[in-house]
Amino acid sequence: MKAIITLIFVLFIGVAAQAQDAKNETKVDAVTVTVEVSEANETSVARLYKFKNSSVKKALSFTTKANKTKLA
Repeated sequence: MKAIITLIFVLFIGVAAQAQDAKNETKVDAVTVTVEVSEANETSVARLYKFKNSSVKKALSFTTKANKTKLA
């Protein structure tokens, strides 16, 4: 009985949601933004870590005390 009442309630809410009149159209104004690009000679250096024991990999692969297994 509870399942039938729940099904009828869900169907009623679905039909009521479909019956809504959704003709409200919102107008959106376009905003133009100018972007200035400077053509300066900027050189950036990217480091490539070849070795397994690099400081970045050590920092990213840390373990906490909560990660360790506990013996009973």
